[in-house]
Amino acid sequence: MSSSPDVLIIGGGVIGLSCAYFLAEAGLKVELVERQALGREASWAGAGIIPPGNPQRARSPLDQLRAQSVSQFPSFTRMLEETTGLPTGFRICGGIEFLDAESEYAVELWDDELIEYEKFDEAQLRILEPNLASEGRQGPVGMPGQGADALRSPSAFFLPGMGQVRNPWYLRALIAGCKRLGVRLRPDCPVARWKPQNDQIESVELVNGEEITAGNFVLAAGAWAEPWLNRLDIRNSVHPVRGQMLLYRTPAPILNRVVICGKRYFVPREDGRLLVGSTEEPEAGFVKETTPEGIAELKAFAELLVPALKYAELESSWAGLRPGSADGYPAIGRLPFHCNVFAAVGHFRAGIQLSLGTARLIRDLLIGHTPFLDLAPFAPNRVPNLPPRTAFRS
Repeated sequence: MSSSPDVLIIGGGVIGLSCAYFLAEAGLKVELVERQALGREASWAGAGIIPPGNPQRARSPLDQLRAQSVSQFPSFTRMLEETTGLPTGFRICGGIEFLDAESEYAVELWDDELIEYEKFDEAQLRILEPNLASEGRQGPVGMPGQGADALRSPSAFFLPGMGQVRNPWYLRALIAGCKRLGVRLRPDCPVARWKPQNDQIESVELVNGEEITAGNFVLAAGAWAEPWLNRLDIRNSVHPVRGQMLLYRTPAPILNRVVICGKRYFVPREDGRLLVGSTEEPEAGFVKETTPEGIAELKAFAELLVPALKYAELESSWAGLRPGSADGYPAIGRLPFHCNVFAAVGHFRAGIQLSLGTARLIRDLLIGHTPFLDLAPFAPNRVPNLPPRTAFRS
């Protein structure tokens, strides 16, 4: 019997690990190689916001994928915790999102019996989160000094179904779950090259010279995926976008719910820690370092909206490299010129949120089932359109 896997996954972040889990659960022999430690790039660095989602009301293809994905989180995390004995940090904490007039269309997707929302005035907001100031919430990005847009006061929407995971905890449990299903996980195994044969990939060669033959290959290499796509004649752009984060520590929780202001957010942990993110820096390339300017920008945002943070301990800061795409959509599906290679890349700020839906799609493609949504908008060789308007933020 051959020792070659049915599927070799390249990339050990949340997308690669989720694909490995679902494929192994379906009975396939799965091996995963990762260039460094498992799950230590964008997946580890993120905030773990899990927005509410109802597949029946999702409008765009990306919203459909997100809604299908996040709706699985309660049951999936419960199963992971029961089978591995490890916590994921998943909990429904509720959230507040500030939307300007242009973005309020999104609440149509929350207005049903499954996804509750409520528009709050200032007095109600004070009761819900008394430490949240009114200053600094102007404009679509929640930062002061945005010109004319800063004069607009955004509306506050309360979403009781918003949840979160603690990314490092979730990844540890997911890794343990993959091991339990027999996935061979190989950190510190960077790939050197594809080894093609006709219209397929026969094997890959690792940097150490080892060759791995497999029936199928899944590319889930995050911000490092573009060169591997290019070598297979796919010109889809997947570029690194640096995001910097802060972690405050207070004796007791200072916020009780996730708070989202455009691209900025607060995520409170139950132990008094408070995540604040995040910058969005496509110009940084592959430099995964914090900067004085980025930290100052986040501190200004955080302490303007939550003045009590001026007196809180800033415990740490870090940066991660998100895999951005030209149109904001990930690339998911079979590569057109290599019939046994599949892409699962370009999830930008929403890797955790989109991971379970992406893994379901990859599993269904490999076992011959009809995918639960049309994959044409996610085709790896698509011509990018304008950035999409999506209802659920990350």
